Parts: sequence; C-alpha cells; structure tokens
Amino acid sequence: MTSAPRTPFRVGLIGYGLAGSAFHAPLIATTPGLQLVAVVTANPDRRDRLHRAHPGAQPLDTPADLFDRAEDLDLVVVASPNRTHVPLAEAAVAAGLPVVIDKPLAGSAVEAARLCDAAERAGVLLSVFQNRRWDGDFLTVRRLIGEGALGRVHRFESRFERFRPKPKPGWRELADPAEVGGTLYDLGSHLVDQALTLFGPAESVYAEIDTRRDGAVVDDDAFLGLTHASGVRSHLWTSAVAPVGGPRLRVLGDRAGYVKFGMDPQESDLRAGRTPGDGYPWGADDPAAYGTLGTDEGAERIPTDPGDYPAYYAGIAASLADGTPPPVDPRDGVAALTVLEAARTSAATGSVVRLG
Repeated sequence: MTSAPRTPFRVGLIGYGLAGSAFHAPLIATTPGLQLVAVVTANPDRRDRLHRAHPGAQPLDTPADLFDRAEDLDLVVVASPNRTHVPLAEAAVAAGLPVVIDKPLAGSAVEAARLCDAAERAGVLLSVFQNRRWDGDFLTVRRLIGEGALGRVHRFESRFERFRPKPKPGWRELADPAEVGGTLYDLGSHLVDQALTLFGPAESVYAEIDTRRDGAVVDDDAFLGLTHASGVRSHLWTSAVAPVGGPRLRVLGDRAGYVKFGMDPQESDLRAGRTPGDGYPWGADDPAAYGTLGTDEGAERIPTDPGDYPAYYAGIAASLADGTPPPVDPRDGVAALTVLEAARTSAATGSVVRLG
C-alpha cells in the first residue's frame, strides 16, 4: 500500500529580496497545502521583516544550510539573483527536491535545457515562476481569443513600460553578463512568455535593444518583433524610460480589436503587504481601467477577468500531491530564453534572426 503524500508540503525559500518577500513568500503562505518553513537570508533587516510577516519560518544564513535539512523539505523555491538560479536549482535536483525558479529559468537556453534534462532524469518537479500568465488582462485576452470575439488574430501588442530614469543599486544594474541584468531578461521574460503561450512558437525575431539612462550599463529599453509559426506577429516593448506609457495590450483580429491600459493590480497589492484572503476581491481591476472590445465604429467596455497569481502555487501544490504537470512547463522557459537570445543577436547585427 502506498502512503498518501504528506501535506502540508514544506517549502524552503532561497532569497528574501523583492521577489522572495513580495511575491513568493506571501503566495506560498496563503496556498492551502503549502507551508513556508525556512527562508535563506542573512540580511538583518530582511530577517526582521521575515519574522514579522512569517514568524513560523526559520531564517537560514546560506543555501547550504537549507540543503543540509533537505529531508525536512518537500519543495525549494529559488528567488535569489539570476546568476544563482542554475547552481541552486542543480543542488535542489541533486538532493531529490522539487524546485520552482523565479524567471528567467537560467542565463541561457543551453543552461535551461540542461537543467530540464537533469530534473527529468531525477524524476523531480521543475517549474519556472511565470506569474504574469495570471494577470487579469492576459486572462481576459486569452478568454476573448478562445471565444472567437476577435476573429482571427493577426497582431498582438504588449508593453511593460515604466519611468525610472536613474539606475538603482542592485544586481539587475550590473554589467557582468553572468548577472543576467537589464530589462530584456527581466520584464522581457514575461512579455515573450505571454506571446508564446497565446500564439505558439516563434519562427523569427527582430529586436532593438538600447541603454538610454545616464550611467546605466545594462539595457533599459527594448522592442521585439516576433513572427509566430501560426502567422501572428507579436510586437513587444519593455522600457524603464517611458514617461508616457502606451496601452498595456492591443490585440487586433479580423473581427474586432481589444485595447487595455493600466497594469494588473496584484503586484502593487503584494508590494503594499496585502495578500490573497485579506477580505476583498483579489485581483479585481479598477472599472475605470477596463479595456474596450470592438472597432472604431463601435466598441464596448469589457470587465477585466480577475487576476489570479495564487493559481500558480495552487498548481504546484497539486503537482506535488498527485503528479499532475506543473502550472508552467520548464521547457517553456527554454523557449522564452531562445527568443531572448535571438533578440540580442538581432539587435547586435540589425537583422532578422530565424529560429529552428
């Protein structure tokens, strides 16, 4: 007789910066079936914040301290700087532990594929945290496409634009390529993942990638043009130097178009310390920010589907419990990195890069 899987599943989190403290820890802690039991952070201020927010989680100094207690864990979450993603995930896999990695999965598609192979050989779960598949605007577009409301889609435009004209301290602004800094691999990872999720593999990539801010040494402004095998063209923008933002999404079909301004509220809520289950509708968009569906001759305002970041870790809990596929296939992370690498090549050569 096989025993039932242990619940709650005990989670060890590596990293308690923005990703760990604002995204992973609160989502883990509020997911039925998961328990945040340990967090790796040696920073005294972060430890104080951890104690206030998650008093039941044990602070640990190093990832080695976490792996020393591997037998007491059921899942490792890597939310540390990008350069650490692969070695820490490899250590988790070697310890037989399922692992979730914050995006990007790795610094290169080759490394990401190697990591996927290692997890498959070890028979452990591996997934990449692509939470923006559960943005309300993205869920709305996915639904409208599925319902046929747009007809045959031919162009997808998507933006993550901000105005941060001065570089801030931190590893994301470091020039060393090993840090995998810059906006292309940060917000660009989400943009590419969303486009590939909606419209399938890309056949070619064209990109313009720039460093605009005084004193900056990493890219802070990028445009990517993807041609999908399905025939759809995706135009994607990510920028830290956009004092006026364009529409978050514009999707054009042969029947109608959909235009949406404004960001999903879940990130700002999490940054402010609000969590799912606080007593108000989670992920609810401001009605003033609802998008419009139709044509220039006539369009209607469409309520945005509620955003649902909690769905990601609910899917992880289900995967741990019954072996169902994870909510994000790690091979999707390889595909996104392949596109991002092609974008760098395109920008450097001024050419369209063919894939496959």
